[in-house]
Amino acid sequence: MPLSRATLKKELRLALWLVGLGLFALPPAIYWVGRQVVGEYEGESGIWGLTLDLWSGVVNANPMALLLVLSPYLIIQTLRTSRRLRREK
Repeated sequence: MPLSRATLKKELRLALWLVGLGLFALPPAIYWVGRQVVGEYEGESGIWGLTLDLWSGVVNANPMALLLVLSPYLIIQTLRTSRRLRREK
């Protein structure tokens, strides 16, 4: 079943918003949790070093960096799919 243009726009907006969340909100959250659990980040310049390392990993197609950035979108898609599958039962 082909998706309507409105549905595609909605999905694209959701994907962009969640990838943006992964790029900009996740690094500070990871830094803060890491500081509480492990201690200070040993990379260059603290939170900015971690953020730049992550962005560099995305640009260089590092699988772990890509997974981290895409994780908000992947989590939402997994929840939506499992909800849809439960409804079909």
